[in-house]
Amino acid sequence: MKNIAVIGAGSWGTALSIVLADNHHNVHLWARRSEQVDEINQYHTNSKYLPNIMLSERIIGFTDLSKALDAVEIVVLVVPTKAIRETVQQMTKVLSQPITIIHASKGIEPGTHKRVSEMIVEEFSSSQLLIDVVVLSGPSHAEEVSLRQPTTVTVSSESYEASELAQDLFINKHFRVYTNSDLVGVEIGGALKNSIALVCGLTNGLGLGDNTKAAIMTRGLAEITRMGIKLGANPLTFAGLSGLGDLIVTCTSIHSRNYRAGRMIGEGKSLDDVLASMGMVVEGIRTTKAAHELAIKMNVDMPITSSLYAVLFEGLSPKQATEQLMGRVKKHEVEQVSTNFIEYK
Repeated sequence: MKNIAVIGAGSWGTALSIVLADNHHNVHLWARRSEQVDEINQYHTNSKYLPNIMLSERIIGFTDLSKALDAVEIVVLVVPTKAIRETVQQMTKVLSQPITIIHASKGIEPGTHKRVSEMIVEEFSSSQLLIDVVVLSGPSHAEEVSLRQPTTVTVSSESYEASELAQDLFINKHFRVYTNSDLVGVEIGGALKNSIALVCGLTNGLGLGDNTKAAIMTRGLAEITRMGIKLGANPLTFAGLSGLGDLIVTCTSIHSRNYRAGRMIGEGKSLDDVLASMGMVVEGIRTTKAAHELAIKMNVDMPITSSLYAVLFEGLSPKQATEQLMGRVKKHEVEQVSTNFIEYK
């Protein structure tokens, strides 16, 4: 049994807290809003994010970050990527003991093009407080995890021991955890699939069917793989849980914020109206900006991502984007590069 702080009490942070509590760990669940913490502590619910789900008494809510982090050795960081730096900066000011961070956020930072683990390490660089960073990723909607439906995820770190620690903390009969040594691939797969899910939703909003969705998912995976390889990832990672698995669930599920947001854009709603109506962060929008910048910087061909960027930020209509993608020059699907490696073109 361990004392673990979960920073971020949205749907995913709360669902992961449920898994940890099921495994007999004590959870300090931090949230910004006092009314949310009061609900967690008095009624053992978090109704805005996971309605009709009862929380274990092992889960205790905090608004005071220093109290949430008191006497813990492990922090599970589950905040939107745009809040990673600010949150970690606050943590370094109040921490008095070294910690291992397990993050479950999926995105890339525009401008710097850094992955989440890189942002965390950078913000801890002037202190001696960070032991290891682990990413937890994979096809895992919070709503289903909270109902204890069978779910599989991957954890990855530069430290094999840290990956095994995270695996041991979370694994149980409902929540199966694998380890993967490819930190870059796991984070890139988890981040970039959100952009592809936006496009799948967008095509649904246009009234297009399963053929189109299959094409977007397949060619989207090719884009993700190309970028991942360029950044040093293992291409096999993208055939696994944090690649293909996460792509499938995010591109096809009613629980997916990115899919729902894309569908509304395809139906003709403005980006501002979509974000206002969602009420929660749509990670794929910010990631699309970063991925488009990174594709130009790294000279990686990502036509789906680039077309989505044009729709979101340059005024291209979804219909025009579809026509643009379908009218591209003819190509081979794959090219044999060596006896054991095939490159998606």
